[in-house]
Amino acid sequence: MFDLVYLKSMIHHLFSIDSPSGFTKNATAYLEKEIKELGYETHYTQSGNLVCTINGMDNIVYGVGAHLDTLGLMVRSIQDNGKLNFEKIGGPNLNTLDGEYCRIYTRNNKIYTGTILSKSPSSHVFLDALTRERNEENMEIRLDEIVYSKEDTQKLGIETGDYICIDPKTTITENGFVKSRFIDDKISCCILMGVLKYFHDNQIIPCHTFKFIFSTYEEVGHGSSYIEKDIVQFLAVDMGCIGLDLSCTEQDVSICAKDSSGPYDYDMVSNLIELSKKNQLSYAVDIYPKYSSDASAAQSGGNNIRTALIGPGVHASHGMERCHMDGILNTMKLLYAYMIQK
Repeated sequence: MFDLVYLKSMIHHLFSIDSPSGFTKNATAYLEKEIKELGYETHYTQSGNLVCTINGMDNIVYGVGAHLDTLGLMVRSIQDNGKLNFEKIGGPNLNTLDGEYCRIYTRNNKIYTGTILSKSPSSHVFLDALTRERNEENMEIRLDEIVYSKEDTQKLGIETGDYICIDPKTTITENGFVKSRFIDDKISCCILMGVLKYFHDNQIIPCHTFKFIFSTYEEVGHGSSYIEKDIVQFLAVDMGCIGLDLSCTEQDVSICAKDSSGPYDYDMVSNLIELSKKNQLSYAVDIYPKYSSDASAAQSGGNNIRTALIGPGVHASHGMERCHMDGILNTMKLLYAYMIQK
């Protein structure tokens, strides 16, 4: 049904573009180019969200959102030994970042590589190498440059406020697993693009007009706090959680009934469940008490809309994440069914 070659290519290309919250212009430019090649109109909001319009059979406007921004780090200060202290952007699990490669982007357009490490990195040297807590105070960036002092690092042009982007290490296995950092929520951006290409290739017109919104500040809480006033209903597509008493697996499309912001619209959720049953999709309905979405932000922003949330099941969120093509395709099929229903 969907173009899997295009989908997998989109995953590899989009995931390779660094885009932590506030540093998404290269990723939005890439998506804008891809969307325009499919013949759809785009524009930006003042905050930098990319919006694609899919004209429908009527002028009622529905919004569908996925966030393009990811977790990341930012240079807090330069130490006397030339290494970097950092602050988190969003909520990455720092335990999983110990030993990961990264890129530092300076404001004079230079890119340096480095490694995220504990400040007690060697078991041969430090008695607390295995036990020292992995947090912002106890971790640092080791640059792949010959630096031994603060002045050495400053000469490179590295300054406080520079972005530190983490290597996603994206892999698609032969049996359909997608392993990468930042599946949350770049996989949903790829889902939207895959559905958009299907509409284009098959010359399908949705029943209503849709605006696909690729937001750029979701990981810090306000990605879609503003949405355009003609949108009457908003569906966020974001990762589904896995673990504890949740029923979602990596093969499912998750339908979230409630998260930390409260319950989603009852009728929208019920409709998504019925569409999943009608189309024989593998789905799960769950509650996410430690989660919020762009739909949450849209509600908090005072928009007069109904909201709901779906997405593919993702394991180990905010760490080294994994999902499966089955869950991705189930999400694409549900989104497609939602868009063509009368």
